[in-house]
Amino acid sequence: MGKNKLLRWAELGTLDKVIQPDASLTLGSDHAIKGKWKSEIFRNENPIVLELGCGKGEYTLGLSEIFTERNFIGVDIKGARLWRGAKTASEKKLNNVAFLRTRIEFINCFFTVDEVDEIWIIFPDPYTGKRNSNKRLTCPWFLNTYRNFLKSKGIIHLKTDNKELYNYTRKLVTDNGLELLFSTDDLYSSTLIDKTVLKEVYTCGEKCGSREQIPEKIFSIRTYYEKGFLKKGMTINYLAFRLDKNKTIFHGWEKTKE
Repeated sequence: MGKNKLLRWAELGTLDKVIQPDASLTLGSDHAIKGKWKSEIFRNENPIVLELGCGKGEYTLGLSEIFTERNFIGVDIKGARLWRGAKTASEKKLNNVAFLRTRIEFINCFFTVDEVDEIWIIFPDPYTGKRNSNKRLTCPWFLNTYRNFLKSKGIIHLKTDNKELYNYTRKLVTDNGLELLFSTDDLYSSTLIDKTVLKEVYTCGEKCGSREQIPEKIFSIRTYYEKGFLKKGMTINYLAFRLDKNKTIFHGWEKTKE
C-alpha cells in the first residue's frame, strides 16, 4: 500500500463530519449516529441528501454549494477517495457536508425512518449482464433498502454513461408504477437546454439563485469520469423518479410470477 494512501487514511479520521465505523460492523448492527445526523452532525433541521458511491464527492461538494439550505452526505467505502472530498469540504468550510465510509449494503445501519429526503447515484458500477443485475445500486434489493429511510415520494437521481443500466432502471420504475419525473438518454443534447421539466424537481432557498438557473447549475457539476466520457463523445443518461415507501419493488418477471 502506498505511503500517500496511508497518510490520507490517517488524516481522514481527523477531519470534521467524517463517520468511519469499526470494521467489525455487520449488517443489522445500528451505528450510534442513526437518527442523529441532524442533531449531532449538522446541528440543524435541514433536509438530508445522500450521494451513494460518491468517490471523491464531486456531486456532494458541488450540490452543497448550490443548495446551502440542505445537508449532504457522501457515502463510499474507499477511504482514499473520501479523503479528497472531506479535505476539500474542510478547506472550503462547507458546514453542510459530511462523509460516511461504509459499503452501501450496510446503509440501513446509519439512517432511520424518514431521515433522508433525496438520493443521488452518480456513475455507479453498471454491473453489466443479467446475471450481475442484482448488484446494481438501482436493483429491487437496494431500492427496497432505501425505502426504509428515504421519505415517501423522495427523489432518486441516476446519472450514468451506461445505456444498459439506464434502461434497466427506467423499466423498473415504469414496471412498478413509480412516478418518473424526467428521463433522457442524452442529457446535454441541445434540445434539452431549457430542461423545463427539471425545474419542477428541484427546490431550494433564496441563496441558490433563480429557479430558472437551477438545472444548469446542477448539471455544470462534472465528475472526473464524466469529463472523460464527454471527451470521447459519449452521451450521458439521466433519470429522476419518486420512490413510494408503500410499494415493494420487484423485477417485472417477478411480479408476473406472483
